[in-house]
Amino acid sequence: MKKFQGRVVVPGTAKAQALVTRNGFNTLASYQKSLMFGDKEAKCSDQNNPELYKKPMAGTALCLPQTIGSTTGGMVLFTAASMGRQPACLLFSKPIDSLAAAGAILAGVWSSHPMPTVDSLGDEFLDAVRTGDTITIEENGVVTIE
Repeated sequence: MKKFQGRVVVPGTAKAQALVTRNGFNTLASYQKSLMFGDKEAKCSDQNNPELYKKPMAGTALCLPQTIGSTTGGMVLFTAASMGRQPACLLFSKPIDSLAAAGAILAGVWSSHPMPTVDSLGDEFLDAVRTGDTITIEENGVVTIE
């Protein structure tokens, strides 16, 4: 068991299976097919991210360094939450960008599907976590890998 302290962006608790990418997360490319064609598992449609491609994202502890892509990123996260296809939580090794933060915050305010979000967990976090690990998030930003 390993614990990491991050900065709370969206408060909350969660326990979920990790889905890990060490590449930048292109929010629109990852969610586009799910949001357009009704895939409730939200399988990643970003062919440029082999760690996530075709893997279900809904309900996971999405572990990533940072988001990349266009200004639609925040709206995509909010829309995924509005449709119940969001990750259980978002865990960033680096500081979160303002667009992803806005999407996560709006999901907690305007939908019934909040995404607790913690950033600045450090590169050591991504070195330690593996897809399938059980992740627990506490209100204070402590993230535990089991």
